[in-house]
Amino acid sequence: MSLRINATVPDFDAQTSQGTIRFHDWIGDSWAILFSHPKDFTPVCTTEFGAVATLSDEWKKRGTKVIGVSVDGVEDHKRWAGDIAQYSGSQVDFPIIADEGLEVSKLFDMLPEDAYLPDGRTPADSATVRSVFIIGPDKKLKLSMTYPMTVGRNFAEILRALDALQATVQHGIATPADWTVGQDVIIPPSVSDDDAKAKFGDFDAVLPYLRKTSLK
Repeated sequence: MSLRINATVPDFDAQTSQGTIRFHDWIGDSWAILFSHPKDFTPVCTTEFGAVATLSDEWKKRGTKVIGVSVDGVEDHKRWAGDIAQYSGSQVDFPIIADEGLEVSKLFDMLPEDAYLPDGRTPADSATVRSVFIIGPDKKLKLSMTYPMTVGRNFAEILRALDALQATVQHGIATPADWTVGQDVIIPPSVSDDDAKAKFGDFDAVLPYLRKTSLK
């Protein structure tokens, strides 16, 4: 069965470029983003790791830990980090899981149970290991995305989605299409007009079922 929104994410032990972790303990009381890659020393993945490294301060502002997954080993991860820093101008300050046995990739349903890596493997052998999982402090999956190998992920969008998720949890609201911090939000239909006014103050009833308000 695939991992669904609001399901508790798998816990596991793993070797990483920063030592051994127990995943749930590593998350602690933070938000977390786990993003996966089919192989080290590949062009698209190098640009993506660089983007994540460059956003280091933004993840910290949001109380969020990031962790990479790749099917290569710890020593490869450490050597690859040098290329990523050279490309992006930012140091890789987050751990990268060494998923050589595909345990994490299978736990998160990125590969079928019978998948294996042949000798002389290429990124095509683990092509579906191109996913993003945003996880809450409650260890539950809040959002997931999967990309093909040829399309680099938009980490500005992942940051925006994280902002929206954190706002919905904190304020009990929803967010409209293309929402960014500071824009009006949506009052859920489950909240009556009276309760909405008491909680949010004035709001704009665009449609009977679509009410917008600003966060004070």
